[in-house]
Amino acid sequence: MSDLLFPAEPGQRAIARELYGLARDLPLISPHGHVDPAVLADDEPFPDPARLIIVPDHYLTRMLLSQGIPPARLGVPSRTGEPSEADGRAIWRLFAEHWHLFRGTPSRLWLERTFETVFGVTTRLSPQTADEVYDALAEKLAQPEFRPRALFERFNIEVLATTESPLDELAAHAKLAADGWGGRGGRVVTTFRPDDVVDMEFEGWAERVGRLGELAGEDTGTYLGYLAALRSRREAFIAAGATSSDHGHPTARTLCLSAAEAASLFEKGLRGEADATDAETFRAHMLVEFARMSIEDGLVMQLHPGAVRNHNRWLHATHGRDVGGDIPQATEYLHALTPLLDAYGNDPRLRVVVYTLDEYTFSRELAPIAGGYAAIYLGAPWWFLDSPEVLRRFREAVTESAGFYNTAGFVDDTRAFCSIPVRHDVFRRVDAGFLARLVSEHRLPFDEAAETIVDLAYRLPKRVFRLEGDK
Repeated sequence: MSDLLFPAEPGQRAIARELYGLARDLPLISPHGHVDPAVLADDEPFPDPARLIIVPDHYLTRMLLSQGIPPARLGVPSRTGEPSEADGRAIWRLFAEHWHLFRGTPSRLWLERTFETVFGVTTRLSPQTADEVYDALAEKLAQPEFRPRALFERFNIEVLATTESPLDELAAHAKLAADGWGGRGGRVVTTFRPDDVVDMEFEGWAERVGRLGELAGEDTGTYLGYLAALRSRREAFIAAGATSSDHGHPTARTLCLSAAEAASLFEKGLRGEADATDAETFRAHMLVEFARMSIEDGLVMQLHPGAVRNHNRWLHATHGRDVGGDIPQATEYLHALTPLLDAYGNDPRLRVVVYTLDEYTFSRELAPIAGGYAAIYLGAPWWFLDSPEVLRRFREAVTESAGFYNTAGFVDDTRAFCSIPVRHDVFRRVDAGFLARLVSEHRLPFDEAAETIVDLAYRLPKRVFRLEGDK
């Protein structure tokens, strides 16, 4: 067994090995991610290594952009008509020339572990070995056992949640259901992500609201019709397996407006007259509305605030959303969540999993909130924070106030399908190290640490995200 990420102190390392052995082979619960469900529905062979690993991964392309390599040279499609590199081998060679940029980063850790544990490729990537690694990966991708459904089964994924807009007709999920495919007893479920029909600052918001009404058969020219349409689409998502919703707002602000105030603001947005303050007010109000809906239909709410979207305006203009142009900002939770907590925070029927990109809030606000309200759970560090260092600091920061059982397990939050088992493995290794320290300091008996690591890796995410139903 590799000692990767285990404590350097021999006694703790030995305990960590034993604890990790209890969690290593548990099925993967992936309750939040961004894998395209069509990948599994169509089950087509993956493209060349560059298009599988580099082109869609903004963790990688943004690093090279920071060193002056434009995304088009890495094959990222342009929205301006500028040609993008089409030769996968050329993209791979360019990436390998700049591999040194990733020293010490979680991206390097995930990639190297993916090469080794998923593809069996142990040659160290460098400019000199670029073609050798590329050819080895390409050879594996051509084999049937490396098609998406076969890998899903090999990864031992029990539940994989994808993320879709209410405007998505869920055709890929319907195809998976029609095929009767569940990946050796596993399942693929959707997640309700309504940002593009809630955020008035989202490009084409009014038109999207109209499309929402068409899909739901409701008149979204009125606020009441809009709420009815959202409820209808939630029902469709639940029928497709959804157990949670996801809300990626700029802030964590919540607000309780009267029906008349909300309707007036909604109509202002449809007329194209809403400003940034109006948009923030409406988003804040809708979080409380969604909490009310969650109490009614049982969807677990996930709140992912704190990202300034498309901060790199040139990148957004040339390549669109979700290509590495977002930046974290300081995020306040205590006062922001108070209206929602006053209304529903003590209602055990509601579950809200709260994430942050501002780790200073872990101990100051989020852990005490989760430790004091029945409805709140802490999500794992994500995006800019999903590194071994922050995972360790997360446990150190929140356990004192929230314990282990007000946290919600790990989410891989990735589009990179082949990295899913690697990311979960890193989480399990870090938790094994943290629990080993508690055991070695005589703060936790080994048998309780053994139970805890299984809970963190497997039982907790199943319970918190209501994934315990029949597969």
